[in-house]
Amino acid sequence: MFLPRLGAVLLLAALKSFLDNTMMPIRSQTAALLTAMALLTACPALGAVFADVLAQPAQMSPLASRSLLQGVSRVGDRLVAVGQRGHIVVSTDGGTTWKQSPVPVSSDLTAVYFINEKKGWAVGHDGVILHSADGGASWSLQLDGRRANDLLLADIKAKAGAHPGSAEVNSLLAEAERHHEQGADKPFLDVWFADENIGFVVGAYNLIFRTGDGGKTWAPWFDRTDNAKFLNLYAIRAAAGSVYIAGEAGLVLRLDGDGQRFSAVNPDYKGSFFGVLGDANMVLVHGLRGNAFRSADGGKNWVKVEAGLPATIVGGTILASGAIVLADVSGRVAISTDAGASWKPVPLPTSMMLAGVADAGNDRVALFGPRGIVIAPLAASRP
Repeated sequence: MFLPRLGAVLLLAALKSFLDNTMMPIRSQTAALLTAMALLTACPALGAVFADVLAQPAQMSPLASRSLLQGVSRVGDRLVAVGQRGHIVVSTDGGTTWKQSPVPVSSDLTAVYFINEKKGWAVGHDGVILHSADGGASWSLQLDGRRANDLLLADIKAKAGAHPGSAEVNSLLAEAERHHEQGADKPFLDVWFADENIGFVVGAYNLIFRTGDGGKTWAPWFDRTDNAKFLNLYAIRAAAGSVYIAGEAGLVLRLDGDGQRFSAVNPDYKGSFFGVLGDANMVLVHGLRGNAFRSADGGKNWVKVEAGLPATIVGGTILASGAIVLADVSGRVAISTDAGASWKPVPLPTSMMLAGVADAGNDRVALFGPRGIVIAPLAASRP
């Protein structure tokens, strides 16, 4: 017996709406959402034989572009989208047609980032990091949760040996041991690269890894964040001359000037932030209950952004024109052409729940979520 897709979508919608208006502890909210996502992507009946998603390639499906997609990256006319069960689809005509790519795992994928027309990375559940060197046509596995746990534990054990009396390091060691015992169950939730070599991935419970060689090797940065509670790290992007991470319970981190540690620059808000974006002059974080905050001074001061979106803001992008676009989970989209000072709703061709929004080029956006991806024009929303 299979879980009806529509029923799962409605379950997720109802749960998100409830969590948007509840005071449930953040970790409980996270667990509830992950449970709903698991239901949404469940395939086999209860009692079916367990399949190791890290050893099973993604199944090819003609419906891949119309199923749950959670991340989109654009370079030129090429769009690459990632989603459930390892699905990756590529469009070379601006989103008119899509072709599924072979992927070596069937883990749910959460985010994708291309640094140029050839090289990109995708991340997801089970500690998966994938790499493409041909514009998304094919993918190889660079890291999984088992190897990530091994790297993390070895790194923190070495630091504990060098600092045996450190309470901070001992706390990190206990958490690293817990990760290792629980296995490859922690997701990476976002990925960003500065160039073809230097990049970061972030994820649940303070998971953060850095590479300096394009992903051939990855090093844990578990001890290089101001995140003593091991809160979830949801998003990472460059903005205003630095790199920022948006996280759980109002956590916002900024990469220090020496590039060796992420320090807290939190706004005065305790709800979770699910996204971060910015340009050369500002950084903007967004999250629960339509809340968004903007800083133009490196995170020293934050101003609340009134985008007119009542539900959780799940995605944002900055267009080539400099316009900022934000989208909430209920399907509402808003645009600002004055650096966030004022906002206007975007009329959409269809109504759908959203997981995010991305620039699709030519004054259009890619809207994606449980029903796949839709390309929508923005011309009607211009002042």
